[in-house]
Amino acid sequence: MKNLKYFILSILGLAVLSCSDDISEIEPAGNPVMEIENQFADVHFGDVLPFTVSVSDEIPLSTLAAILYFGEEEVERTTIRTKENGEYSGTIEIPFEKDIPDGTATLEFVLLNTTLNSNTQSFDVPITRAQYPYLILVTGNASYPMLPTGEANEYAATEAFPSTDLSAYIKTPVVDDKGTEIVFGWEAGAVTNGVSTNIPFVSPVGGTYSVTFNTKTYEAGPFFEILLNGENMNMVDKNNYQLDVELTQGQEVSIEGLGNIADWWIDSDYLTTQEAGLYTFVPITGKYRITANLELNYFRIEALDGNSPAVLNADGTGAIWVIGDNVGKPSLADKTVGWNTDNALCMAPIGDKKYQMTVVGGTNISTDGINFKFFHQKGWGGEFGGDAISTSSDIVFIGDGTNGRDSGNLGLVDGVTLEDGATYVFTVDLSAGNDQAVLTVTKE
Repeated sequence: MKNLKYFILSILGLAVLSCSDDISEIEPAGNPVMEIENQFADVHFGDVLPFTVSVSDEIPLSTLAAILYFGEEEVERTTIRTKENGEYSGTIEIPFEKDIPDGTATLEFVLLNTTLNSNTQSFDVPITRAQYPYLILVTGNASYPMLPTGEANEYAATEAFPSTDLSAYIKTPVVDDKGTEIVFGWEAGAVTNGVSTNIPFVSPVGGTYSVTFNTKTYEAGPFFEILLNGENMNMVDKNNYQLDVELTQGQEVSIEGLGNIADWWIDSDYLTTQEAGLYTFVPITGKYRITANLELNYFRIEALDGNSPAVLNADGTGAIWVIGDNVGKPSLADKTVGWNTDNALCMAPIGDKKYQMTVVGGTNISTDGINFKFFHQKGWGGEFGGDAISTSSDIVFIGDGTNGRDSGNLGLVDGVTLEDGATYVFTVDLSAGNDQAVLTVTKE
């Protein structure tokens, strides 16, 4: 058996040596030739640019690639299999994007044969943003022409629109045989191309008004404007405006643009009212996301870490989130949190690793029973189970899995109901550590 083993190994070794002797680099050969007529005039962003190339070689060809560069950046590529000599046709798309100025691109053709010998030709391609005779504003019930205003790349439709709320998308006509229809819609709180989701236009006045759009900058209007400390809040949709902002504890916060601001529900954990539209910021200094909900007349405020909802850090700083039943802001009727993590409430960080949530019986919290808990993030993951949080409250108890509530979930002490209209402050203190949280509940 031992001799057989050595015999097999020696045979394998000879086979490897034999294979390695046969391997050698392919030497480039042949002479790939291209003939291309410069067909690249009157090109616009968004065009599908056709090309025709005659190719030949004395040995088999492999591929023809057309590559479009904006400066040094490759933005599009088309590859054609060239099985034999002859004429090949194809197209390459010219991107249509926001804020790209008119300029000269480079269109490069690379012809390869089967030995990887190549031939390259390049063309300068002047590209401009089309000056359309009109755009089309498309609503659910009608379409309206948007005509040039005289400002560069700007178009407007001025009509007696049926409502101050006008949900619509915009599309271009096809201007020539290379052109395509470009569609502009709403995505991630902004106008963008390539989607037809309706843009939530809102006019401050009824009757006849103008809808405008710029095909280069994507600036559009009219939109409802809300100013927070003089800065425009960004429209998420027609009911929600949002701004991420650095705030200092005790600083004034002004809100402009809301005619009914006196009717808004103000969360006292975050804002103390000086007068309608002018407030004092309550929590500790940091970055926060403020969302103005026009439907609920409510400012939702959340602590941030960078551009994301804050999480609880190992040292007890960051954020605590409330998820569960029988609690909600601005009211239970309008927005019960439930077990939907998107609805999680961010407790206000008030300093010294303490977090606060203020609720009113019958308005923000059920008076006859509760079942919510505290989490480390706006979502599932870290949470305060029954072994990580304690309380000496005579109002609420903390579940341990055997006392009527799951571990960490809150319930009302037997015989206790909350007073309708009374204010209750829930405070979680992490000064002794994240695994030794202390909950206090105070009736004011």
